[in-house]
This record gives sequence, C-alpha cells and structure tokens, in this order.
Amino acid sequence: MEKNQLYYGDNIDVLKKYVTDASVDLVYLDPPFNSNRNYSVIFSRKGQIEDENTAQIEAFEDTWHWTHVTDTQYTDFVGSAPGAVADALSAFRTLLGENDAMAYLVNMAPRLQELHRVLKPTGSLYLHCDPTMSHYLKILLDAIFDPRNFRNELIWNRTASKGLSSTRLAKNHDVLLCYAKSTKAKWMTDNAFTPYDHDDLDEKTAGKYKHDDGDGRLYRLSDITNPNPDRPNLTYEFMGMTKVWRWTKDRMEKAVQDGIIVQSGPGKIPQMKRYLDEQRGRPFSDVWTDIPPLNSQAAERLGYPTQKPLALLERIINLTTEEGDVVLDPFCGCGTTVDAAQRLNRKWIGIDITYIAVDLITKRLRHTYGDSVIDAFETNGIPSDLAGARALFAQSPFDFERWAVSLINAEPNQKQVGDKGIDGTARFPIDAKGKLGKALVSVKGGKTLNPAMVRDLRGTVDRTSDAHMGILISLSPATKGMKDEIDHGGVYEHPASQQKFPRLQHFTIAELMDGKRPQMPATVLPYIAADKLKPKEIAEGLFDV
Repeated sequence: MEKNQLYYGDNIDVLKKYVTDASVDLVYLDPPFNSNRNYSVIFSRKGQIEDENTAQIEAFEDTWHWTHVTDTQYTDFVGSAPGAVADALSAFRTLLGENDAMAYLVNMAPRLQELHRVLKPTGSLYLHCDPTMSHYLKILLDAIFDPRNFRNELIWNRTASKGLSSTRLAKNHDVLLCYAKSTKAKWMTDNAFTPYDHDDLDEKTAGKYKHDDGDGRLYRLSDITNPNPDRPNLTYEFMGMTKVWRWTKDRMEKAVQDGIIVQSGPGKIPQMKRYLDEQRGRPFSDVWTDIPPLNSQAAERLGYPTQKPLALLERIINLTTEEGDVVLDPFCGCGTTVDAAQRLNRKWIGIDITYIAVDLITKRLRHTYGDSVIDAFETNGIPSDLAGARALFAQSPFDFERWAVSLINAEPNQKQVGDKGIDGTARFPIDAKGKLGKALVSVKGGKTLNPAMVRDLRGTVDRTSDAHMGILISLSPATKGMKDEIDHGGVYEHPASQQKFPRLQHFTIAELMDGKRPQMPATVLPYIAADKLKPKEIAEGLFDV
C-alpha cells in the first residue's frame, strides 16, 4: 500500500471491493450503538412498543433498527456463513427476537467476517463497545475467530463514578474485546509496561526499591552469584569472598569502579544495584484506569460525541504493531485511530459512511500535521466531477449538503432537520483576540430554484446576531431573480482589515469544483473550537483562505 487510504462509503462494500486478503496488521473498531437509550427500546421485540421519534437525523446517530431489509440480510448471511457463525446468529434471533439489538448483530456479523478475512495471520482485532452488547459480540467473535484466539477483555475506566447508586452501581467503563487472527499474532512485549511513578509505587515495589544514591534514583540490591555451581571459569575470589559469580572477574571489577556492585560490610557477599528507572515498568493489566476520557477542555477534543482519547489508540497500536504496519478502522468517525497511526508511523485505512466524518478527518490531519499530509493519503468515494455530485445528491441529500459545505472550508451542521435552511457555517477571525464571525451556508441540490431561497438566507443572516454573510450553493444555475436578490444583498466590511465583501453570494457546484471560491475573510479550519483559537495561531496562519 503506497498511500494511506480514506474511504467514504459503507465499510462492508469498501472491504469487499478494495481491501485484499491478509493485508492488515491491526483492526480497531468502535461501531456505534446507542446504549444510552432505554433497554426496553433496544431489546423490545417488534410491535411491542411504538417507534421512537425519528424526526431528527444526526450525523453520529447509530441506525440499527429491525426492518424487512434486516430480515433479508439475516437470511442471506445465515445461508452462506460458516457453521459456527450461522449457529450463533440463529441462536441470537431465538433469544432476542426482532429488535434493535438483533438488527445490530445482523449488521455486525458480515462486517466482522470481512475484517477477519483482511487480517494477516500475525494480525489482531480490538472491538470497542460497552456492556450493553459486549457479551453478544464476544460470542459472535468466538464463532468467527475461534475461542482459542481470544486474548483479552480489556476494561477501560472511561469516567469517574457518578451518584447513580439508588438502584444500581454507576456505569463508568467500556469493554475492548481483543482477538488474534492466529497464534502467530504480533505482541510487542516491551510496550506492555507503564513507567514506574516514584510518587505512586505499590507496596511491594516500594519495599524492594528502598535504597537511594542521594540523587533521587531508587534501587534495590540483587544477588550476583551464579545459580549454576559447576562453572569453574567463573569461580574466583572477589572482595574477600570465593563464589561462583555471574560475570567474569574483569567485568566484576569494572562494575565496582562504576558503582554498580557494592559490599555492605566486610565478609558480606557483594550485591548489584538494580535501578528502578532502568526497569521496564509496571506491566499493564486488563483494567485500564490511567487513560482519562476527553473532557471539555481537552486540546484534542473535536466535539464528536464518541471521540476516544489518542492515548488509548496509541497504546493499542504500540502493543500489536510495528512501524510500517497497516492499521484499519472501519468506523473511523472523527479519525482518532487514523491520527494515532499517522503519528506512530503506521500505514492506515479509514472508512466511514458519513461525509461529515471524512471531511472532519481531513481537516484534523491538516491541522495536526500541516497541508503536506494531504499527499500522504488518498480520499476515495468523494465526487470528482459534476456527475459524481449529482449521484451523491441522489444517494444521500444530507451527505451532499455536508460535502458541498466543505468545499468552501465551512463546517457542516450535525443536524440536518430543523436547521432553518442553514446547512453549515464558515467562521473567520474578526479581531486580534480571536473573536469569530460567521458566514451562513445554505445548499440547494434540487433543480427548482427561486428568489425566495435568497431572501430566506438573507433573513436568517439578519436575525443571527453573530452572522455577517450568507453563501448559497446549488447544483443548478441561479435564476435571474436570484441574481437580482444577491446583487442587492449589501456589503460586509471586515473590522480588522477594512476589506469589503458582498454580503450575499451564490456559487454552483460546477463553479466550486472548478476552483472558484467566495470573497470573504480568511476562514478558520473547521472543527477547531473558537475558544482554542489563540492570537498566536491566527498570526501563524492556522486558518485557511
């Protein structure tokens, strides 16, 4: 794989079409499942309760629901899957019936089967979930990978306990199910330790490393006699004691000169100093409490609801791969796996079914590694011509809107319903302190356009206190009436530069794909929160024109 790959599309299709057998070293996936909903909703059988309100469509909402399509998927997969996998899914249906939980498992089974296919014999899979579905997923993974290739059930303590103990204990952990493709799976033993903290040593370690040279370095004294008594070449007198030693006499004398070997008193057997900071550290257990979740002030936080901390992915990658290995995330969301793989010099493949995620990952990588990172990966599935844009609109109007918004370096809305005709926002600094102004973006993919669309945009800009401009994007050309409305939209004067810009502007998709862009102040890279934009960053150009 010459370049890293970022795919927009359904991971089952991408895996089958583009990812070859035994080509991936590590799979990490965090498949979305809304376990915060009431259990009676998740596990209720079809027809027992009314459907939940589905008026709002959110970019990050999981969409596992039992429908006639799910029923067909179940029948097709069970008819072709290996026996153990088909048996597991059939048993689930008997147990669960037809509900959201079963729909989730039906959708996950073929994807997990494909992920098993693309893993190398030396590869591993880490599935991130929570206790709502972890026990079902483990049975499914046992059927696909073989129970003998199960390695760990990791517990990540993602948050402190909350005061919810009136009927049960607090839910504050996630589960990571870890499987190897075979007994040949890579394991980086030296990375399975965390450095000792002198101020937080366990009782046993503190009892051993109780000596101090005076420079703050803790050490313990250890035996340097040889466990094999039959070593004539290592039997000699040293510091008044004749023993079978571990090292040659020359090496022992050099160690004394270096202060490594000491004798606590005449007639005492010499011992060797073993320094705490030279040891590998405390071995990781299968309960991880040392990686905090992202709080509201975290520098890496992007506002993505299911975002995981980089430290979590870096640990997993370091435990199971080497530099140059391939890491795949089929539900790559905001791109934490991709980011971690990039910084650890691994190759990567990211797949997501929402364009907003693909766009977010691109912006995140540019912000973190600079514009040159674009040359290190290819983005697949994104329209490259007008026909592709029309096809995207026909396939998913919401994703078309998000893609169109991203063409002018604006941030798409997470909710596409109840948005008052506004599909995204471009932000730009309006003073040296980092205060941001807005240009509201409205996208129209249909063939019918009229001047009322421009008037509606102008009215929303007028009513929004921190909005200064309005940008209308359409697949079809503007009508004469629309152009007249735009020409009479007024002028916006940027307070810092005193530059003047048309307050209302219109662009077709064709114009944007040809490189034409709005006349407006330099815009901040999307997904960088306003409170993180410092004057120094503005001066150094951490925003796009």
